[in-house]
Amino acid sequence: MFFIIKIYNYSQYSSLHTYVSICYCNAMNQLTADELRSKYIGFFVSKGHTQIQGKSLLPENDPTVLFTTAGMHPLVPYLLGEEHPAGKRLVDFQKCIRTGDIDSVGDASHLTFFEMLGNWSLGDYFKEEAIKMSFEFLTSPQWLNIPLEKLGVTVFKGEGDIPKDDESAAVWKSLGIKRISYLPREDNWWGPAGTTGPCGPDTEMFYYMGDAPCSADCKPGCSCGKWLEIWNDVFMQYNKNADGSYIPLARKCVDTGMGIERTVTVLNGKSSVYDTVIFSEIIAAIEQSFSCKYSGEQRSECVDTDKSIRIIADHVRSAVFILGDPKAVSPSNVGAGYVLRRLIRRAVRHGRKLLEENSEDKTAAIKLSSIADVIIQQFKGPYPELEEKSSFIKIELDREEAKFMETLQKGEHEFEKLLPNLLKDPRRIMSGRLAFKLYDTYGFPIELTEELASESGMTVNREEFDEAFRKHQDLSRSQSGQAFKGGLGDQGEMAVKYHTATHLLHQALRLTLGEHAAQKGSNITAERLRFDFTHDAPMTPEQIKTVEEIVNEQIRKDLPVSMETMGIEDAKKSGAIALFGEKYETTVKVYTIGNSQHDYFAKEVCGGPHAERTGVLGKFIIQKEQSSSAGVRRIRAVLE
Repeated sequence: MFFIIKIYNYSQYSSLHTYVSICYCNAMNQLTADELRSKYIGFFVSKGHTQIQGKSLLPENDPTVLFTTAGMHPLVPYLLGEEHPAGKRLVDFQKCIRTGDIDSVGDASHLTFFEMLGNWSLGDYFKEEAIKMSFEFLTSPQWLNIPLEKLGVTVFKGEGDIPKDDESAAVWKSLGIKRISYLPREDNWWGPAGTTGPCGPDTEMFYYMGDAPCSADCKPGCSCGKWLEIWNDVFMQYNKNADGSYIPLARKCVDTGMGIERTVTVLNGKSSVYDTVIFSEIIAAIEQSFSCKYSGEQRSECVDTDKSIRIIADHVRSAVFILGDPKAVSPSNVGAGYVLRRLIRRAVRHGRKLLEENSEDKTAAIKLSSIADVIIQQFKGPYPELEEKSSFIKIELDREEAKFMETLQKGEHEFEKLLPNLLKDPRRIMSGRLAFKLYDTYGFPIELTEELASESGMTVNREEFDEAFRKHQDLSRSQSGQAFKGGLGDQGEMAVKYHTATHLLHQALRLTLGEHAAQKGSNITAERLRFDFTHDAPMTPEQIKTVEEIVNEQIRKDLPVSMETMGIEDAKKSGAIALFGEKYETTVKVYTIGNSQHDYFAKEVCGGPHAERTGVLGKFIIQKEQSSSAGVRRIRAVLE
C-alpha cells in the first residue's frame, strides 16, 4: 500500500484551478473520480473540444424541474439552435440531482447527487466521428484501456417510418465490436421532450461484468445485471411535427453522457458505488461519528446498518452540493428547499438509528456538519464553491438538524400513541388523513411516517394523504420527483418576454434599493415570473410602485434588445452584470437593453433568449413581494 499525489488542472474559463488530490491506493491502483474526470476532459480537448463550465444545480428559467438533472440540461438552448459562444465542440463535467428514486437510496446503486461527463457537437460532427471518439476513449491504452471483449453496444431497432440505425451499427462493427443489440424506442431513443421537437436514436455502451452469460440470449441491454451501461451517445437527427411525422434536421447534434460514479464502480470491478474510493472517506467519517461499521462487499449481516450509512453518505453529499451552489437555497417547505429539507431530515433520522443501535450515548448530537467537512475537502478541487461556502453549508445543516430533532421527538411520540389502534386493522393500512395530521400538526414528513409504518408491517394510504396535502399546500411533489428527460425550458413567446422582463426588473431593483439587490435566482413560466434578490427587509409599497413604474417606462420606450459576443473580462469592463458568482466561459453573450452599447438601461451576461424590443412585453405588474430565505426577497410578477 502507498500514497500517490496527483496534481490535476481544470480550465475554468477565466481562471485555471490547480488542485492536489491525494489518493490512497493499493497495488491495483484503482481508477478514481478525479482521474476519470481529468482523462475525459483531456481526451476531448485533444479532439478540438472547448471545455465549458458546468452550471448551477438550480436551473434558470425552466419550470419543469427543480434541479439540473442531466449533463445536457444547461445545453438545451444550444441543442435547439442557438450559437454557443465557445463554439460547436464542447466538453464539461456537470453536477446533477435526481430525486425520483430517493426512496431507493440505500441499496447498492441509487444516488440523488451524481456527476455527469459530457461532450457535444452542435451541428459539427455526427454519428461516425462521435462513435469513433467514444471507442478510442474507452479502449485506448492512453485513456481507459478497456479490453474489447468487455464491451458491447445497443442501437435503435427502428419503428414505423424511422429505420433501424444500421449506420451506427456499421461503425461499431468496423471498430471490432461484435456484440451489438438492436433495441426499441424505450431503450434507444431520445425525445422529444414534449409532443414536438428535436429527437433521435442513441447508441449505448455496456461493460460486461459477468464470467458467463445468463442464457443464450444474454446480450448488451440484458437485465440480468451482467451488462452495465457506462456511456450514451444521442443523435438528434429528426424533428417531430404536431402531426406525428419525423422530418430530418438540417442541423444535426450529438449529446453524450457518462456518469462518473457508475463508470468508476464498473471499471474498478465493484458491485456498489458506495464501495469505491468516491465514498470511502465519507463512510469512514460516518463510522467514526456513529460508532458503527460498514460491511460493504464483506457481506456481513449488517444489512440495515449498511443501508443507513449509504443513505447518510448520499443525502449529506447532496445537501452539501445544494447548499454550496452559487444559487443555494435553504431548507424550506417549498420547491427545491423542500427537497433539501427532506434529504437532511432523512439523513438525521438514519443517524439517530445508528446511534441507537451502536452508541452508548443515545442522546449524542448527530452533527452532519462534521461529515460535510470531509465532503467539502474531497470535492473542493473541481468545485471550489464548496470551500467558499463551507461556513454557510455547516450552519444550515446544524440549524436544520436542530429543528428536526424537535419535530422527530414530537412526531414519533404521536405515532407510537397511534400504533396500538393501527395494528388492530387486519389490512395494516394507516389512514392518509392520520398521516396528514402528523404532518400538519407536528411537521412530521410523510416519508418518515411511511418508513415508521413499514417498520411495523403497515402501509400508508398515500392517495388519501396526497389529496389532503394538495388542498393545504401550494406544492406539487410530483414536480420535485420528476426526472429530466431532455425536458426543454419553455422558449415560447411569453416565456421569452418574461425572460426579458427579469432584466428590466433586476435593474429597476438596483436603482430603487441599491446595487446590493443582486439576482439570486428566477423561475419563469408562460404565465408569470418569479425573481429572487438580495435585500434584508420587506419592500415598502412605495418601493414596489417605483420598481413597477421604472420597468413600465422602459417598456413604453420600446427599447431595442441586442446581443454581442465578447470575452468575460471585456463584458465586465463594459458594465455587464455577471450573475451568481458563476465561473463563465472565456467568451460569453452579453444582452443590452438600450439604444447602444453606451446608452443603455440594462446589460447582463446571459444565455438568452430575449425579445427583440421591450415594447412587445405589455404591462408589468408586481403581484407579490415576500421573503424567500434569510436576506433574500422574492417578487412574483405578470405581464398583461
